[in-house]
Amino acid sequence: MQIVDNKYVLEGGVDPLILAEKYGCPLYIYETAIIKRQYDRLTNAFKLKKIKINYACKALNNIEVLKYMKSLGAGLDTVSIQEVKLGLLAGFRPDEIIYTPNCVSIEEITLAVEMGVKINIDNLSILEQFGSLYPEYPICIRINPHIMGGGNSKISVGHIDSKFGISFHQTPHIHRIVKAHEMIVEGIHMHTGSDILDIDVFLQGAEILFQVSKEFKDLQYIDFGSGFKVPYQEEDIETDIEELGEQITNRFKSFCAEYGRNLTLMFEPGKFLVSQSGIFLVKVNVIKQTTSTVFAGVDSGLNHLIRPMLYDAYHKIVNISKTEGRSRIYTVVGYICETDTFGTNRKITEINEGDILAFYNAGAYCFTMASNYNSRYRPAEVLVHEGRDYLIRRRETFDDLIQTQLELKNIFEAKAVKV
Repeated sequence: MQIVDNKYVLEGGVDPLILAEKYGCPLYIYETAIIKRQYDRLTNAFKLKKIKINYACKALNNIEVLKYMKSLGAGLDTVSIQEVKLGLLAGFRPDEIIYTPNCVSIEEITLAVEMGVKINIDNLSILEQFGSLYPEYPICIRINPHIMGGGNSKISVGHIDSKFGISFHQTPHIHRIVKAHEMIVEGIHMHTGSDILDIDVFLQGAEILFQVSKEFKDLQYIDFGSGFKVPYQEEDIETDIEELGEQITNRFKSFCAEYGRNLTLMFEPGKFLVSQSGIFLVKVNVIKQTTSTVFAGVDSGLNHLIRPMLYDAYHKIVNISKTEGRSRIYTVVGYICETDTFGTNRKITEINEGDILAFYNAGAYCFTMASNYNSRYRPAEVLVHEGRDYLIRRRETFDDLIQTQLELKNIFEAKAVKV
């Protein structure tokens, strides 16, 4: 989003204020032009004939977004059987979907087998159960590299105490199970966390993956996960994808030469592809002045955008109703009966009640983590493609809140008492 002729506009010239008026607030908006730019940047960074980008749909799982990802040539990374179903509904072939669950039952994994998707196993217990049931079904194995990577402890998933993956020190146990059941291992996987800035983290993990991969002779692919950092603040630092691409490309080619054939290099980005494509529009309900703080209270809360409260995440906030004028210091808060602070002491063009604020980087882990807390409705979603806007999820209604509840008949009626 940029300022053109004294107003904020999206890429393609679409006015977000018109969208706010047309669809109401709160409102999520996603731009396909930005998604494509990020996808192309990633694929161009790795100079390999066999590379596959599997979009991590937990970041943003609207079916129309999934369809767009497929049109770009992406596969799909899923973490639940429901996400697998969404992918199939969006038109992905089973072999274009990789299913990487954590702590799910063997019954759920059996459903994935029946759907024919790629399966990534991340613990020894499930590996053994799977081997006894489906020894001829090719699998991928998720390795825990014991690397502390990620923006904070809540999104670091490759360290020694993480629940994710099988420790690379346990590879003898993996081989024992694989050999006993004559299993087919077609891939090795790793994911260390999100918001990783230092490319040395990836390179360190790559060496561990290569070391483990040498021990499996029938691999088709190696999956490096993702976790690339995107900028959230002004002049923020991001992962240098181009430098990472150059270094990983050279090392991967060298490994494939040692291995004896060319494998497919896989990544599973989510945030990198969609975070910057999204903005979240809210309407200011009230300006509240206290002895020390000016609050801008908006028609949303942690029920719609929980990242600032859950991860202390930063989202840039601007007043798109005004591009000029003096700035003041505001603390932007929500309408939930909790402390739902979006941003503290932010310098924003003077806000009046009724103004529209925009939150940047609202494409990843925003709507997908939304809830109906306080019995509030989840917002609408709009996709902007080639200069046109499309409603891809309607706003919820009261009927949506109660549609799964069942009414009990006559069990709470007061009974007459005989005297």
